[in-house]
Amino acid sequence: MRLESTSTLLAVVDIQERLLAAVPAGPRVVRGAMRLAAAARLLDVRIAATEQYPRGLGPTPAELAALLPGPSAKTAFSSCGCAPFATLVDASTPPIRAVVLCGLETHVCIAQTALDLLARGIWAFIAVDGVASRRDIDHDVALRRLESAGAVLTTTEAILFEWLRDSAHPHFKAVQKLVLD
Repeated sequence: MRLESTSTLLAVVDIQERLLAAVPAGPRVVRGAMRLAAAARLLDVRIAATEQYPRGLGPTPAELAALLPGPSAKTAFSSCGCAPFATLVDASTPPIRAVVLCGLETHVCIAQTALDLLARGIWAFIAVDGVASRRDIDHDVALRRLESAGAVLTTTEAILFEWLRDSAHPHFKAVQKLVLD
């Protein structure tokens, strides 16, 4: 179960200004998402972004939004309940076999999206340094639940090097810089 850049989708889920203000680990989540998005752009990994009820929770922070395709607004907690996201996951060529998830909140939108992906037979990789909840207990229990359901817990750095595969990759130095910054 290894990530391949050609069959992976990076899902940046609901990293929004008003929600970030309530999440103590919000700055860490934004940094992780920016690292993943910057590398995905270099390595031609497909990217999807969602915003949960943006009128109420606000937009994606500008510095992160600059690295993403336009986000899809949603009201369903699972990103799979958002038609543009579901279509990308289900109808892409080449097929998407794995989705890397980062965003907010671990126990709600990340968990429901991961569980829906697993039910579709798609591997769900959770970037643990790129997800968070308002309360630690919700975050911790969600990670345990997701791992027992078959999701893979990993880190942004591990994902980047897995996408690269080899230090001879033409974008190795650029990705290495993302890791060292």
